[in-house]
Amino acid sequence: MGNLLFFIILIFEIAFAMYCIVSKKSHQKLRSGVRIAAFFVFVILILSSVIVWSFRWVLLAIFLFILAGIGTISLIRNNLNNREYKTSRIIGKGVFMTLMLVFTLIPILVFPQYKSPQVTGSYDVATATYTYTDKSRMEEFKDTGKNRFLNVKFWHPKNADESYPLLVFSHGANGIKESNTSTYMELASHGYVVCSIDHSYHSFYTVADNGSIALISSEYMKEFRDSNKEGIYTKAELYQLIQKWMKLRTDDMNFVINTIIEKSKNDKDPVYQQINQDKIGVFGHSMGGAASVWVGRERKDVRAVVNIDAPFFSELAYNQKRDDFEAKDEAYTIPLLNIYSDDVWKQLDTNSVYAANRLTNNYFKEAYTVHFQGAKHLSLTDLPLVSPLLANMLQGGKADIDSYYCIETENELILQFFDATLKGIGRFTSEGTYGPSPS
Repeated sequence: MGNLLFFIILIFEIAFAMYCIVSKKSHQKLRSGVRIAAFFVFVILILSSVIVWSFRWVLLAIFLFILAGIGTISLIRNNLNNREYKTSRIIGKGVFMTLMLVFTLIPILVFPQYKSPQVTGSYDVATATYTYTDKSRMEEFKDTGKNRFLNVKFWHPKNADESYPLLVFSHGANGIKESNTSTYMELASHGYVVCSIDHSYHSFYTVADNGSIALISSEYMKEFRDSNKEGIYTKAELYQLIQKWMKLRTDDMNFVINTIIEKSKNDKDPVYQQINQDKIGVFGHSMGGAASVWVGRERKDVRAVVNIDAPFFSELAYNQKRDDFEAKDEAYTIPLLNIYSDDVWKQLDTNSVYAANRLTNNYFKEAYTVHFQGAKHLSLTDLPLVSPLLANMLQGGKADIDSYYCIETENELILQFFDATLKGIGRFTSEGTYGPSPS
């Protein structure tokens, strides 16, 4: 819709400018009438839900409203044809309008209107957001003298009186807690309480209950970027970075899980009263997936783990003699589902960071593995739907797999896995490999 509007308005401005130049008239009356009409058409499109109102349309709405106001005033004053015609003025107006059009349409082009992935469950889904403060930890990223805070968001069955399994999600390195919203929606619609964490200063941005905003730490961003470059860190230094990142992430996840469990015992909030403390699963994307595997290793109350495109950092050891990473020799007994894109799949046998992930690792012989052919790292999140432009920029090009097919199939697999492991519904099976095109 954004691209279509852009071309319609752009073509009109060019055509109108050419018409004025050819006829050697300004046609102010016609221009004013068209701009008033454009505003009302925009309003009608919103009221009829052809355009779904959101932040992406605000700048365009303001721009069209201002133009309609100027046109209305000009018509009322009846001074439309008093100004002398000048070709330079017509061209200048055309250029100005084009620049303003591009500016107002940036949010629409970057975040186009899209159809949400299919939700197949019978429950309506409600959401709730909270800020938790960990009084046992001081914030390490900012010298504020305050305790670490974490913003969390829940997706849960609406107006339901039963208890449901708790699923806790951890986002990727520069992600946000809403990164896999379609997954949370699908799970909640089938009777799960899903909590997603914003890891403060690891998250691109997060907003607390009091309105305060925490942006991603520049120090952490530099560490993460440099870790993916050759020659910046030694293997020993990288191993220490991994330990630091994972300690923060796992401490966050443990704190959130413990807080939710405690609140489910004595807090009358409907969200907490829906939680079955005996059925807990964790999952995450990228660095969040690595943290989830780690938490699954540490906690006795976690009964299932989904790792989305991440290395098993908890299962790695640094061999000083070889100056390289190697897999630990300890069995992983928690049910585990691994979901991989091409970006990670091609590194399983070549990058020692993924030494523990290799399919030959007998200590993970009970784990399930799924590979999405044609998928890139961010294909396993909602970003290619929310902003194809940003996804393509961040992951170095467009994925070969269809975005809807990828995320909806991934959501279906995650649901089936948690159904089997936490609810005892059926037995999890998969085709192993999916894509790049729907079968």
